[in-house]
Amino acid sequence: MTEPGRELLIQVPGSKSIANRALICAALANSNSTITNCAPGDDTQAMLEALKTLGVVTDQDGTTVRINSQINLEDAQPLELQTRLAGTTSRFLTALGALRIGQTTIDGYAPLRKRPMTGLHDALLSLGASVKSLEIAGHLPVSVKRGSSWQARIAIDSTTSSQFTSALMMIAPYLPSGLEIELRGEVISRGYLDMTVAVMRAFGAQTEIAENVIWVSPGVYRGSDFAVEPDASSASYPSAIAAIAGSRVTIAGLNRNSLQRDVEFFDVLSHMGCEVRQQPDGISISREIARPLRGVTVDMSQISDCVPTLAVVALFADSPTTISGVGFIRAKESDRIGDLALELRKLGAQIDEHADGFTVTPVALHGASLATHDDHRLAMAFAIAKLRIGGIEVRNPEVVSKSWPDYFKVFESFFKK
Repeated sequence: MTEPGRELLIQVPGSKSIANRALICAALANSNSTITNCAPGDDTQAMLEALKTLGVVTDQDGTTVRINSQINLEDAQPLELQTRLAGTTSRFLTALGALRIGQTTIDGYAPLRKRPMTGLHDALLSLGASVKSLEIAGHLPVSVKRGSSWQARIAIDSTTSSQFTSALMMIAPYLPSGLEIELRGEVISRGYLDMTVAVMRAFGAQTEIAENVIWVSPGVYRGSDFAVEPDASSASYPSAIAAIAGSRVTIAGLNRNSLQRDVEFFDVLSHMGCEVRQQPDGISISREIARPLRGVTVDMSQISDCVPTLAVVALFADSPTTISGVGFIRAKESDRIGDLALELRKLGAQIDEHADGFTVTPVALHGASLATHDDHRLAMAFAIAKLRIGGIEVRNPEVVSKSWPDYFKVFESFFKK
């Protein structure tokens, strides 16, 4: 637990979503690139190691990564890439591997093997690539390689994962006629598609996105000096500290004009009673301890990575909070509805699950030992509850290495038992 009124200036890691997109573009570019503020977590390291296996020469100095050579797509050597627990990395590399003449096998640890990849595999097959699941159809491990011809148009189900679409977008400049992608169904996580467009354009790609169609012209990426934004998803955790503890937190370097839709989480906290301001040095959030923390009803389909954070904040509101539009997060690193509800109920929380979300009704809470289900976002969110509840143990806290390895060190004084 912590005292109110405390002020913090927090430097969150670089966005792994932006970093992995920039690394794919840089690895394909026709000249060298420098990427600064690169995310430090396991997902980004898995990407860098895979790119090295693909023949990319890199030089890393802290959070600065220099790409000093590019992938040879004509290399016929079979290669195996290990993506650990990184869903984004595995999906982007699967599409990238489909550009190579040589066979590329992508695999991951057991939890990643359970995550669905069918939409991406089927899309690559439809485009003309060779795709072979080695164990269970639509899952890792999978082997891919370039086919004999490429289609120039494809329709993809956009109701499951924006990562499938982003993966296709990033390889599209290297298809003979580029690519037109029709998005079918309600587009989830639309902000990530806009992010992909922005990163591709920074590396010289010509791409446009309309309501339900994406166009990518054939061409090549150019090397770039690219700065990765602070991670808006990671910023949700220190922001939640301000909301729960009645303190002030400034997220250094983060701007409301971010490429990341997760900055909208600040709007949600504002509706709950927090004060949010754009400052010269970043986004500041605070709540006077005497000001009530109100429950909200919110569709989080476009900011779904922040769902565990809001669920924990909602425990301390003065009225219920209902989160909707996020049924698809059951297939993330964990079941981020079922597993989240299971663990919070151990604290005594009242969580009512719905088809596309859940409702948190504030009640009296107590300490408990909480499992993280191999999910970094559950671990970071659960730790925040320690601010107001004694006796909480977060098991396997090392899973935060996926996106913020120093998380518990940064907030050590806040998260003492």
